[in-house]
Amino acid sequence: MSNELVFDSNLASSKNLAWWLYLAHAVSFLFSLGLFSFLPLIVNYLKRGETDGTFVRSHHTWQIRSFWWYLLWVAVGALLFMTFVGIPLAWLVWIGAWLWKAYRLLKGIIDLNANQAMPV
Repeated sequence: MSNELVFDSNLASSKNLAWWLYLAHAVSFLFSLGLFSFLPLIVNYLKRGETDGTFVRSHHTWQIRSFWWYLLWVAVGALLFMTFVGIPLAWLVWIGAWLWKAYRLLKGIIDLNANQAMPV
């Protein structure tokens, strides 16, 4: 009996795609404050089903939820910004949302590289 590792090319390909999607979300996040993150989001939705039964599926879900929660907090900040009193609070919400999204992207990349599932 051999102790060889079995290489699953489908899993490796799915993991590689998830890594590139993290990178695409991060680039959009850094250069457009997430404005163009809808592009990798669409790919997350399209490819998530192909990763059923693997830890990679949790990474697609993590990225999808990160996008929608970030968008929600940006919208809350925008609503606060429309009021004179809420302008300082809007900036706090936006900074908090930015830090939270940065954390989620970094944690996701680190856990993906360690072959760990994300909490869902």
